[in-house]
Amino acid sequence: MSNRETKTDVILIGAGIMSATLGTLLKELVPEWKITVFEKLEKAGEESSNEWNNAGTGHAALCELNYTTEKPDGSVDISKAIKINEQFQTSMQFWSYLVNRKLIHNPQDFIMPLPHMSLVRGEQNISFLKNRFKALSDNPLFKGMEFSDNPEKLMDWIPLIIGGRTTDEPVAATKIDSGTDVNFGALTNMMVDHLESENVDINYKHSVNDIKRTSDGLWELKVKNDESGTVERHTAKFVFIGGGGGSLHLLQKSGIPEGKHIGGFPVSGLFMACNNPDVVARHHAKVYGKAKVGAPPMSVPHLDTRFIDNKKSLLFGPYAGFSPKFLKNGSMFDLITSVKPDNLLTMLAAGAKNMALTKYLIQQVMLSKEQRMEELREFIPDAKTDEWDLVIAGQRVQVIKDTEDGGKGTLQLGTEAITAEDGSIAALLGASPGASTAVHVMLEIIEKCFPEYIEEWEPKIKEMIPSYGMSLMENPELLNDIHTSTKQTLGLSEKERVSSN
Repeated sequence: MSNRETKTDVILIGAGIMSATLGTLLKELVPEWKITVFEKLEKAGEESSNEWNNAGTGHAALCELNYTTEKPDGSVDISKAIKINEQFQTSMQFWSYLVNRKLIHNPQDFIMPLPHMSLVRGEQNISFLKNRFKALSDNPLFKGMEFSDNPEKLMDWIPLIIGGRTTDEPVAATKIDSGTDVNFGALTNMMVDHLESENVDINYKHSVNDIKRTSDGLWELKVKNDESGTVERHTAKFVFIGGGGGSLHLLQKSGIPEGKHIGGFPVSGLFMACNNPDVVARHHAKVYGKAKVGAPPMSVPHLDTRFIDNKKSLLFGPYAGFSPKFLKNGSMFDLITSVKPDNLLTMLAAGAKNMALTKYLIQQVMLSKEQRMEELREFIPDAKTDEWDLVIAGQRVQVIKDTEDGGKGTLQLGTEAITAEDGSIAALLGASPGASTAVHVMLEIIEKCFPEYIEEWEPKIKEMIPSYGMSLMENPELLNDIHTSTKQTLGLSEKERVSSN
């Protein structure tokens, strides 16, 4: 045991996009606060935030069909799409603020303009897509969206997908040019580099092994320095658990009532990456299809242009899988050790409800490369096996909890923030749209955990995020101003778009 014992204002566990965002927001709001970061890997953003561990979609509900649902009368509910789009606009405003203030540089290293498309086949799906298009295109947030079922137009939009088709099955797509590809790994590292200063202490290769409340109301963390083997004690007034899949175990160790009756369902992912530059050059979009029956929403197939290290690449996936690990660099015992007396019934209920999903995931694990290529050929009919390589993506842990709507052991989709009643500790659980909505989620945590400061901080928050506290959909002029300014600051204007194509 080391004698090292430190007191700090804020401890952030994990150096991914969530902790980097919260730390950067707090540094702007209260620069005098002392912040300590613990990351068990040797650098920032290496787990879920890493550019190869996620799809890099700037999730704005422009192309993801599972954010819009068909009602019994055939109309389409777009309320979730509106919410996610506005949350992504919040992120874009904050990133623009950081660039304008020269706190981060070279936005082209983390965000690029890229059309977002939805692609469907068959009359029934085309009818849904038409209705979805009508509902979205009437909304100012989705201005500029196009629909086409014309083969020539589709050939112009997605030649790689349409070119090799031999079937007469009808195909339709929507396209919107205001989409983005985001390198969340690069963005995380930029923010963490900016954070490093006299009031922010960042510790890599440090694992948080325990967390408990002290008699004076502080949180004490037992932290192991993985290089020296020493164990240190660190106390803070506020703790944020942003350790991706690892957050659930630490939330459980905190003992807060809000962390009870919650479980985690791990889902792994694989992508196929194209190694032929000529094929890569023939595609320029993120094209999302429909998930197969029984597949989890995070397994919606999509063919993505990516920009990583200023190089254009092409990924297809994700192929879902199952591993009991909660992190890519986790333990095979993560799932079993997350089962506690308080969540046992919740986990058992979830297991019973999701037998079909579990079977599907295990089947996905067993797929051969050629079977995966068959799925890819539904998008690129003439894809050649030797031109595609397998990439292992990050682990995602979907939240399992008891809900009024779904009953005991309901599998939750999306991102979930858990906060203690007194606001002294918060944890982030869940999966997509995660990183894209990080700024919105961290602002929610700030509002819940520091309510006594919000009035004082509000002018600064509005400087960073001009739409704070307002609905962009209901303020089209503000929306237009923000679109114009963020496009210019982040290099997403038409001029750059043409040059990057």
